Amino acid sequence: MKMDRRQEKDLEAARKAAMAALALAPADELKRLCQEAGLPGDAQMLRGPETGLVTVRGRIGGGGAPFNFGEATVTRATVRLATGEVGHSYALGRDKEKARLSAIADALWQDPSRRAAIEEKILGPLRAAQSEADEKRRAETAATKVDFFTMVRGED
Repeated sequence: MKMDRRQEKDLEAARKAAMAALALAPADELKRLCQEAGLPGDAQMLRGPETGLVTVRGRIGGGGAPFNFGEATVTRATVRLATGEVGHSYALGRDKEKARLSAIADALWQDPSRRAAIEEKILGPLRAAQSEADEKRRAETAATKVDFFTMVRGED
């Protein structure tokens, strides 16, 4: 069945969100969830996992001209499942096992018959943990907020 352009965009956005959740996940949590979910580990490695550097770009004030800020260590991997799906992953740091597991999860996510299981067993718990960590960080930041005000004395 052929998808229309809107469905393709929605699927692309959903995959992007899934890959972001995998990239942001702590390595030990991802490994635990993959073991509990029984992810197949028999994927053919097409690339890597390999570690390298990427240039990090920034902007002054969020809107100025871009400049090279520095470099970050990134590990990437590409796998192919026996059913033909190809999965990719990029993750900050040097954890090759995390990159491999993320690529396998991405490949499995692309199979419509396995997508719901990956969403439920891996991506759902990862997103919940990330949301909880974000909320905790927001609460800690809000606790340090200082309100400044100026008093007017009524004189000119």
